[in-house]
Amino acid sequence: MALDKTAEQNVNIWLNGNYDEDTKSAIRKMMVENPEELNESFYKNLEFGTGGLRGIMGIGTNRMNRYTVAMATQGLANYVLKNLGNDNQPKAAVSHDSRNNSRQFAEITAKVLAANGFKVYLFEDLRPTPELSFAVRHYGCNIGVMVTASHNPKEYNGYKAYWSDGCQLVAPHDTNVIDEVLKITALEDIKTEGGDKNIQIIGKETDDVYLAKVMENSIMPDVVKRQHDLKIVYSPLHGTGITLVPKALAKMGFTNVNIVEPQAVADGNFPTTKSPNPEEKAAMELSMKLAQDIDADIVMATDPDADRVGVAVKRNDGQWMLLNGNQTASILIYYLLMQRKSLGLQQPNDYIVKTIVTSELLADIAHKNGVKSYDVLTGFKYIGNKILELEGREQFIGGGEESYGYLIGDFVRDKDAVSACTMIAEIAAWAKDQGKTFFDILCDLYVEYGFYKEDLLSITKKGKSGSEEIKQMMCDFRNNTPAQIAGSKVVCVKDYSTLLSTDTATGKAEPIDLPKSDVLQFFTADGSKVTVRPSGTEPKIKFYFGVKAPLASAADYDSTNQTLAQKIEAIKASLGLA
Repeated sequence: MALDKTAEQNVNIWLNGNYDEDTKSAIRKMMVENPEELNESFYKNLEFGTGGLRGIMGIGTNRMNRYTVAMATQGLANYVLKNLGNDNQPKAAVSHDSRNNSRQFAEITAKVLAANGFKVYLFEDLRPTPELSFAVRHYGCNIGVMVTASHNPKEYNGYKAYWSDGCQLVAPHDTNVIDEVLKITALEDIKTEGGDKNIQIIGKETDDVYLAKVMENSIMPDVVKRQHDLKIVYSPLHGTGITLVPKALAKMGFTNVNIVEPQAVADGNFPTTKSPNPEEKAAMELSMKLAQDIDADIVMATDPDADRVGVAVKRNDGQWMLLNGNQTASILIYYLLMQRKSLGLQQPNDYIVKTIVTSELLADIAHKNGVKSYDVLTGFKYIGNKILELEGREQFIGGGEESYGYLIGDFVRDKDAVSACTMIAEIAAWAKDQGKTFFDILCDLYVEYGFYKEDLLSITKKGKSGSEEIKQMMCDFRNNTPAQIAGSKVVCVKDYSTLLSTDTATGKAEPIDLPKSDVLQFFTADGSKVTVRPSGTEPKIKFYFGVKAPLASAADYDSTNQTLAQKIEAIKASLGLA
């Protein structure tokens, strides 16, 4: 096959440039044996998006490799230096997960930053994303870099960029960094030599300070002491969680932590699971089997960079059930706010944060407990940014998003599975101290506030035509607002592209105090919520559904769950999505 014109140009640059001979040999081999792969690898540059890099590892401009990582880092360094001036030495923290090549990419990142005059704090080995976020602020850094592709398949790697507040890049830094990265077009633009003296290796001393902060989250340490032998099953899914989660649980006082040994080995091939994603049942199977075998009290599994955690609980019939992200987030907020209130710890300026697609149950819990609740756009960086915005005026207690990301306290500015695991274990201990299970707490929550059930439908539309089809779908929903959804009247429409919230009965529109985004939300009279949102990273349009109903007792859990599942299907049919 003939190479794409841009691919041909990029291939020639690499073959004639100052690239290593192994890379050039591999390119020549692909030219003969796999021109299709060669074209895919070189037809464009791997995009530095608003969150950083993410892509398949391999040779080429459209792949994650030492050269694309170095170019991205030089662009990031240039942006910081332009903003900083010459008054102070810039600082950066760098960490990585267990993926193949992650250590190499982290060392290249550190080397380029150091050559540009940065003081670089490089972790000695793999560490969780939340500790990297913590280290940025702890060491007074201008930026941080975490080499990870989160829960993507083993072929991928990535690169998350953080600003001085320990939060992933938001406006205007996100797009401004992209502009600087795009200017780096040749190896000659990259500084790599002369900065080794600027690199400081960090490890246990940072772990100790971070873990001490995690311990401060505990609300009921006496309960943990009484229930120290709570049977916990934990899996790091071959990732960074193994470095800190067991230590954190032990430091809390838990003495019966059962690690899923086949998944305790840090391995970028993720040999025991197809996808290292705790949202997927397959990734949790080994953990749940161990839990069944030892009659455990709680199961937790963290993704490779330990910023998200999946939870499984034992139902009253003895069967194990996976919680979804909305359920775990709701229980965390329920426990934090209820206990702070009962112990006299609550302050008038306490608040929580959730994303707009996360369950409204979190906001209802906050409201009933007299605590403010803020909504932000989808993406945990917006939760971190809200904390920065309110810093010094209001006190962040906790927050979460439906995609298994949670944060307790503000010493980290990204989702934190290490802190979440310790708090989930404390809640399980609190439940057991009352003769209850974690599942009982979920049922208690639903009896008090109503049974909230959420679902997500992703529709893939590939190619240029697919992109146009997604745009048309958004246009149709905007221009033809449904009067009712599944028999319930639409009472409010929120359009985040116009930043207006409209009461459909009166036509009155109020401003939404958030950045613009291509998102629509419909709220109905019976408390249902539908969110329509094109994905920012994939050729998909996503539909988030939220419904609710009273729950009389735990005995009605299954029947109410089934009724709500049917209601969601009716909503899909009403919108032409069934």
